[in-house]
Amino acid sequence: MSRVVTVPAPAKINLYLHVTGRRGDGYHTLDSLIAFADAGDVVTVRPANALSLKIDGPFAASLENTEYNLVLEAAKALADYAGRRSGADICLTKNLPVAAGIGGGSADAAAAMKALATLWEIPWDEAVMGALAEGLGADVPACLAGRATFIGGIGERLDEAPTLPACGLLLANPGVQLATPSVFLARTGEFGQAARFDGPPADAATLAALLAARRNDLTEAALGLAPLIGKVLGALDAEGAHLARMSGSGTTCFGLFDNPYIAEVAGERLRRNHPSWWVAAASWADT
Repeated sequence: MSRVVTVPAPAKINLYLHVTGRRGDGYHTLDSLIAFADAGDVVTVRPANALSLKIDGPFAASLENTEYNLVLEAAKALADYAGRRSGADICLTKNLPVAAGIGGGSADAAAAMKALATLWEIPWDEAVMGALAEGLGADVPACLAGRATFIGGIGERLDEAPTLPACGLLLANPGVQLATPSVFLARTGEFGQAARFDGPPADAATLAALLAARRNDLTEAALGLAPLIGKVLGALDAEGAHLARMSGSGTTCFGLFDNPYIAEVAGERLRRNHPSWWVAAASWADT
């Protein structure tokens, strides 16, 4: 029987995001705390003579007309590094909305690297894999690490974050795509400062209080481009979230709750009231 390797690609959540400057090449520098939810895409690989990519799942149609796919780029980069001449059949099950601020493409690329390294029996070298990930995109190194992390630079500088408390997450997206470059282009105002904290928060409420003293510096720009984000934030607030915030460059927002059960109950109400939205209750992913 052909060997099959399956790796999850969890949603990346920016718990806070400060834009701290802009480099000469146009890239913005960031200070952000990211974590991963156990809602996400899935990458499955099988042996084959050439590289191929199939996409299925509820959001597959969003990628049908996209010529460039980061999963294939990750596969080619890994094959080139390892000198592989054989290929793989890659299946991406797209469960996450596209262009939604939760790192779907970057998480998919990282999952593809992990799956193919296992399939092709490539020894895992953290430094080498990190360099390959950085060449694929700013978010890919953090997604490859797959744990709560403070990020700096344009996303390539990773520092371990304190352990996050158990809590419930509720993710909601109004069905609107938003390109990251357009949000950064629309951002105005002064640059922010790094705002990292030490020590693990005791519970969801304590984490929410720490995050409330920070912000997402892209929210105002994203709201100007996609006003429905404001409705999502209001709905999460109305469900009693300790904190409701946009992730990344939008349009997905998250709410923090005491536990997954409370988040799921709130999610059921959100689905009834807003049937066109994508809604997912989740916990932290352990990758």
